[in-house]
Amino acid sequence: MRIGELSRATGVSVRSLRYYDEQGLLEADRSPTGQRVYGGDAPERVRLIQCLYSAGLPSRTVALLLRCESTRHVSADMIDEVRGQRLRIEQRRAQLAEAHAKLDLLLETMVSSAAAPPATSGP
Repeated sequence: MRIGELSRATGVSVRSLRYYDEQGLLEADRSPTGQRVYGGDAPERVRLIQCLYSAGLPSRTVALLLRCESTRHVSADMIDEVRGQRLRIEQRRAQLAEAHAKLDLLLETMVSSAAAPPATSGP
């Protein structure tokens, strides 16, 4: 699959796909004319890259995880890095849950106020 097809299949810009390729996150063969040609597993890999980036993982960690996934070589440092990232995400999840609950309360107050009859001033 060519880069434009991969872009359409994943919703990721051609520019981002080129960046992933340059960073060694995504592998492509080259056609005789020099165009990138991706394998059938490329859309899944792009989705994984996008997922990791959207979770806030830095590029170096994404590269480390993808290298580990492809080579199956794991070190204690890699495990520590993944555990640290998981903890960071879990903490962020807790913060988002708290914000969500506070917004629910605020919304409830707003809806109640909007539904209440307007206050009248004295005679």
